[in-house]
Amino acid sequence: MTDDALRFTRGCVATPHHLGSAAGARVLASGGNAVDAAVAANLVLAVVTPYHCGVGGDLVAIVHDGATSAVTSIGAAPQGATAGAIEAAIAAGHGSNRSQPHRNGMPADGALPVTVPGAVAGWFHLLEQFGSQSFGTVATEAIRIAEDGFVVSPHGAAHVEASRQFLGHRDDWVGMFGAMMPDRRFVQPDLAASLKTLANDGPNAFYRGSIGHRIVEVLGEQGSTMSMGDLTAHEVLQPTPIEGTFRGRRVVELPPPSQGVTALTALGILDRFDPTDDRILASHLAIEASRAAYAERELHLADLGRGLMPAGHTATSLDEIAATIDPERAVPDRIASAMQGGTVYFAAADADGLSISLSQSNFKAFGSGVAVEGTGIGLHNRGAHFTLEHGHPNAIAPGKRPMHTLIPAMVFDGDRLDYIIGTMGGDAQVVIQVQLLASLIDRGLDVRSAVEEPRWLIELGADVVQVEGLADHAVVDAWATLGHRTEWIADRDHRAGHAQIIQVLDDGFAAAADPRAEGFAAGW
Repeated sequence: MTDDALRFTRGCVATPHHLGSAAGARVLASGGNAVDAAVAANLVLAVVTPYHCGVGGDLVAIVHDGATSAVTSIGAAPQGATAGAIEAAIAAGHGSNRSQPHRNGMPADGALPVTVPGAVAGWFHLLEQFGSQSFGTVATEAIRIAEDGFVVSPHGAAHVEASRQFLGHRDDWVGMFGAMMPDRRFVQPDLAASLKTLANDGPNAFYRGSIGHRIVEVLGEQGSTMSMGDLTAHEVLQPTPIEGTFRGRRVVELPPPSQGVTALTALGILDRFDPTDDRILASHLAIEASRAAYAERELHLADLGRGLMPAGHTATSLDEIAATIDPERAVPDRIASAMQGGTVYFAAADADGLSISLSQSNFKAFGSGVAVEGTGIGLHNRGAHFTLEHGHPNAIAPGKRPMHTLIPAMVFDGDRLDYIIGTMGGDAQVVIQVQLLASLIDRGLDVRSAVEEPRWLIELGADVVQVEGLADHAVVDAWATLGHRTEWIADRDHRAGHAQIIQVLDDGFAAAADPRAEGFAAGW
């Protein structure tokens, strides 16, 4: 069903900010393809939503052009980043701001959790492998907005203020982002200059040249062992996507260190139960399937080269996990560690059969809070996902990539692409995908209705089900009788994610952007 969704015939893009969507649609209308449009949109999002993504972050994507490819540009820890080196740097005063807790000993902000940023290499790789336009061409709108400025919305300013309590002590962060105030024009000339440098000199400017040298210099002053060798060694990978099934559809996700396998685990468990019109039972089963999947993630998920998590569960193991779920009672003691984050997710498709599902992220809001003066670039803190616990699959090690929450996805009906789907939201990306696919497939909702429905989340550290304010109170009250601890959160709370969906139809596309952000679907 597509009754309430926006319809397009030639191509479309759906992002969480209207300026990003407009930039992508403009590229499509000018003859660019879906990947050109996605990179253009991402670059604008890097300018207007630096609290979610940016030049100093990572990038992952799934691209379909008849074949389906995964693209992961996830940066590794520096070669000098051992647990001992991190502990010594903390002892020397280079740990987190005291307002930010450590996760398993790993600082949450500052230079120590900064891994090699992968976004720049990812953008160039996507354009070279799948695009039709140059970086300079698709970056035009982002450069213009950075030079001329844009008016910061109350929505965007709220994200800045939320970060100010953790990062406001940092002169570098305040100098770069402190002027982002509601209803004021925010100008970023240094970022515009960096984007121009990338357009002129290519990714080497970042990984071998002037921008990279400046990043290494700033990080070194703050206790990091990051070197130019670490930047130069960065690789964009095209690993084999992993897939599972849900209600007869193929769901395609990224392999570890992404938590795509966690989404497939949750969907695979839920698929072992018949669809039901009983909203209480259906939601209880979805919650329990997700809790069980998170417990599996806690035990195993890490860098595929070093971790233990297989590419996907076997039917036997999913049967065994599903057998532990009680349709009449929540199973106790399935508490996993929370891994929250800030991300943008967006999707694009064109009439020539090219589609992309892309996530780009700083991890936690503005990331590390490290702002590289003179470049306009803030650096992510993906390394905060690591632990200093010896022997843990996700323990920090030289050249190791951190576990990622990012899970852009595609859904196929046989060999035919059906949905391009994803969200931001850290841990919640798994449960949001579960809810969206249950709404689309089990209940037959159109894409707009699916993204606008109230959502529930799982606060993993406390094993509490958080529920948006407009959810059905009778259903939520019934969860308590099944043993779930519940907590109300605001309606359309940003923690419930910013999901985008494009449905591929015989005569075009239906698309929707999440009302929890400030974007829309656009195209022609």
